[in-house]
Amino acid sequence: MKSVEKECVIEFEERKSKFIGYVKPVGTKEEAERFIASIREKHKDATHNCTAYKVIDNGQEYFKTDDDGEPSGTAGKPMGDIITYMEVTNLAVVATRYFGGIKLGAGGLVRNYAKTAKLAIQEAGIAEYVEKKVYMIDFPYEKIADIEMLIDSMGGEYLDKGFNERVTYKIRTDLNLFETLKNTKSVLVIEL
Repeated sequence: MKSVEKECVIEFEERKSKFIGYVKPVGTKEEAERFIASIREKHKDATHNCTAYKVIDNGQEYFKTDDDGEPSGTAGKPMGDIITYMEVTNLAVVATRYFGGIKLGAGGLVRNYAKTAKLAIQEAGIAEYVEKKVYMIDFPYEKIADIEMLIDSMGGEYLDKGFNERVTYKIRTDLNLFETLKNTKSVLVIEL
């Protein structure tokens, strides 16, 4: 199963309309919808924020597109078609459009929304999808440097940090880092 390697943004102009493409690897439908909501919030003033996502989570496939006010089938569907054509999954794509005053017509909309999705996916890079889960890790203060070095070198993502009697981190990572942390002395790892 393939997905995009990293979160990415591209931008281009077509007949005075500005298109901004956002793509992000996601592991759940909820994560995809949070990402889409964050881009819509960022570009509240945009003419359209059209979206597509495809996620396989615990064996269940979620595939959704949205034209966000563009004529039916001219924005979300072509973006979804690009996701299918490029054989990628576990990603969310948002195409933000600022209308430039010149109508593009149905064919122009289809071409440019598909182009936005394709450029964003290509820019992010396609790689084998690695499932990541969220874990809570609890450890003594003297282990901070070692634990952070492990997390950073193995591509873990920090979600939250807490400092009380012991250090508690909430991280998202793959199975390799989970196994390494689980086998580290005086470190407690809990899958959330």
